[in-house]
Amino acid sequence: MRIRRGTYGLNPIDKVLLFSAVALVALSLVFMHSATSDRNDPYAVSDMFIKQAVWGMVGIAFMLLMSRIDYMRFVNIAYVLYAIALGMLVLIFLIGSSRYGAKRWIALGPISLQPSEFVKIGVILALAAFMGDRREKIGTLSNFLMAVLLVSPAFLLIFAQPDLGTALILMPILFGVMFICGENVKYTIVTFSLGLMCLPVFWHILRDYQKSRLLVFINPNLDPLGAGYTIIQSKIAVGSGGFLGKGWLGGTQSQLKFLPEKHTDFIFSTIGEEWGFIGGMLLVTLYAVIVARAISLINEAGDIYAKAIAAGIATLLAFQVFTNIAMTIGMMPVVGIPLPAISYGGSNTVTTLIGLGLLMSVARRARR
Repeated sequence: MRIRRGTYGLNPIDKVLLFSAVALVALSLVFMHSATSDRNDPYAVSDMFIKQAVWGMVGIAFMLLMSRIDYMRFVNIAYVLYAIALGMLVLIFLIGSSRYGAKRWIALGPISLQPSEFVKIGVILALAAFMGDRREKIGTLSNFLMAVLLVSPAFLLIFAQPDLGTALILMPILFGVMFICGENVKYTIVTFSLGLMCLPVFWHILRDYQKSRLLVFINPNLDPLGAGYTIIQSKIAVGSGGFLGKGWLGGTQSQLKFLPEKHTDFIFSTIGEEWGFIGGMLLVTLYAVIVARAISLINEAGDIYAKAIAAGIATLLAFQVFTNIAMTIGMMPVVGIPLPAISYGGSNTVTTLIGLGLLMSVARRARR
């Protein structure tokens, strides 16, 4: 039986999370202006900048709203929210719009939603409800397999779009939540080992462009003007930034448009070029503060539902940040994972801030 919660009243909001969230939105606008500005008129505001500003404000509004609501209210309807998210993924194949050869968006007038971003929160809440309701069975093989089955529909639907990067994010979320909730680690190790053994089979079901990304990760010069072009330009941009960077609006790879996707998945390349190692590390430190606060809430939380939510959001943020940055500097294959709340995109920004709102809700309860 799930625990009923009361209202929060005027309990103070977590200032660390609030400051970090506002800082992320502010920095995203600074970086977005640089990545989308016109070299002939560098201080003119682009349409993308305006959209990102609107999405940032909408995301902060949702974050503050969710911080005021007891997280158990979301846990109590977690399966409904998860089912709605899965329905949106199915709807993509019926009315979704295609970009870059993938069907990932649903157009609602002037707004395009990417349901796979919202599914991440749905998966975290569903896992929290599942592990909390079955806490007496945690550690059994049946519980482990049922948790895997719970996440499988989302994984398969996202993978079929195709969106390998977002699908893979669900795996660390799953294993991270199960680990914190006390699931038997040996089942995770066996599953990971089986996954490695199935890599040859997995290779044959990848799309051609996905195979190319993996091959150019091993050798970017294999196709320097095709699949390897973006990562080559990204490494040049980050490397040329040096320790202090070239200054805001002073990047050559980004301002001269040598760097593709400089406002979306590769925005960290623009940051590294203009703000250098120092600027990149300051951004990483900001993310680290958020993840550290989420980890501390795992220890402070009074019930397994809150622990699962904090663990899921901490894993989601940490994995996305690590993968995106590693991708831009050539340490991982290009898998299309955005930098949370920094990369251009409303779904990514709003989802990240909703996750922080859930963390704030957990923090408020932990303080009582």
